Amino acid sequence: MTQDAHKQRYEGRCLCGSVSFVIEAVFDGFFLCHCSHCRKGSGSAHASNLFSSTATLTWLSGEELVSHYQIPNSRHARNFCKQCGSPLPRIVRAKDDEAETDGGLVVPAGCLDTPLPLLPTAHIFTGSRADWDHELETIPQFEDFPR
Repeated sequence: MTQDAHKQRYEGRCLCGSVSFVIEAVFDGFFLCHCSHCRKGSGSAHASNLFSSTATLTWLSGEELVSHYQIPNSRHARNFCKQCGSPLPRIVRAKDDEAETDGGLVVPAGCLDTPLPLLPTAHIFTGSRADWDHELETIPQFEDFPR
């Protein structure tokens, strides 16, 4: 059986709903990245990204609203909705000696509407972890906004 036979279908969209997409994928990894770039890009303690070397991405609506930002001279890049700023999937370009080829797909886990049947693989770049990102399971938890 080929890897394509195991691909699952995931649907997602941005916060405002203007951009929507479908991904057919088997995810190779699910990483919580604590690097300073991912913390800035997510506005949180870490980015939660899924990676696939064989996924296909189909934009259903709003592809013209997808903006791309790449930090110069780095591998760090992100796609986001021009209207609401939500992180969106992006195709990674891998350079070889001759040409640029698809290097896979990076999918911010939070933009998926389809339930995800896997847990993160690992925390990465923990040397850059935010000073306040420790023992978070010990602080009070509320199902809704605290009163």
